[in-house]
Amino acid sequence: MIVVAEIGTSHGGSLEKAKKLIDAAADAGADAVKLQWVYADEILHPDTGFVSLPTGNIRLYDRFKQLEVAPQFFADCLSYAHEKNVQFICSPFGLRSLSELLAIRPDAVKIASPELNHFPLLHALASYRTTHKMPVIISSGVSTLADIEAALTILGRDDVTLLHCITSYPAPESEYNLRLIQTLSHVFGVKTGVSDHSLDPVLVPSLSAACGGEMIEKHITLSKETDGLDDPVALEPEQFAHMCYCIHQCEAMIRRYSLTCGGDNIIEQMEDQFGKEKVQAVLGDGVKKLAPSEEANYGRTNRSLHFMREMKQGDIIAPKDISVLRTEKVLTPGISPRYEKTIIGAQLSRNVTNGAGVQWEDIILRP
Repeated sequence: MIVVAEIGTSHGGSLEKAKKLIDAAADAGADAVKLQWVYADEILHPDTGFVSLPTGNIRLYDRFKQLEVAPQFFADCLSYAHEKNVQFICSPFGLRSLSELLAIRPDAVKIASPELNHFPLLHALASYRTTHKMPVIISSGVSTLADIEAALTILGRDDVTLLHCITSYPAPESEYNLRLIQTLSHVFGVKTGVSDHSLDPVLVPSLSAACGGEMIEKHITLSKETDGLDDPVALEPEQFAHMCYCIHQCEAMIRRYSLTCGGDNIIEQMEDQFGKEKVQAVLGDGVKKLAPSEEANYGRTNRSLHFMREMKQGDIIAPKDISVLRTEKVLTPGISPRYEKTIIGAQLSRNVTNGAGVQWEDIILRP
């Protein structure tokens, strides 16, 4: 099982801290580190709402602006990761960050769950993959089977790993439904694993191995007390090392007894440690559905079309007038990004406000 240490934006823009996180991940036994290439305007509208931090409330857009760094930052992180003998993976969030990421040749590109329906991003990456070898990892939180199928239809299935995920921070272990690992593998014919946002370093990772997962991704932080957006759900280095140890023990058991017998032995051990009822809840029924903790986020954390300025009835929509964004806090979700080209050039049937999600009722379609 490939272990990915999700650094995300926990570095806070400090290259020194990023290197310390890479050191911690490598020393703990991770096979790869993953960062996030953030440009706020590729992710959110400025009026999306506020996030509560220890220092007080701040606009979520402004928090992301604080996390922007120059492309050289990621090039330096890639070089340092390779010096530490771990792979460098990174998530882009739009066309600019994707282009700059591909320019430094990462070991893989990660499509985060909210970008599973960012169709312009997926098409751009697919186009690159027609002439360049580039492994892709996809997370599938807050998604349906149809959403996953649409993304894979664009990206293809060659050299793609699909990670089951629950987009909730933290994610309840009892909602993980880890039997989905095999379901997704059988349905889509790709390698599968888990992007884990639960708090325990042992339960979900070990059961993921028992279910045949080929990759586990989990956040790492130098301290849960720091102010990174994901630090409260991340593992500190000692916990991350313990997770890696447990995963390797599970792998040894599977190699010795086969996946079926070894997986059953792992499940029995987890039942002895955590209780049968809890373990069976974590394993679930293997049917793909939104987890209860993420149902309310469908349409808000994933992408939709939003207006980028106030416009009047009769105006013609230009490319700069709309953007593919996460809705997040207070705005209204718009229609799917798959209709971006349909919307461009259409006429407004009514006045619209800056930041509003694009609705079919807003436009007069061209004949």
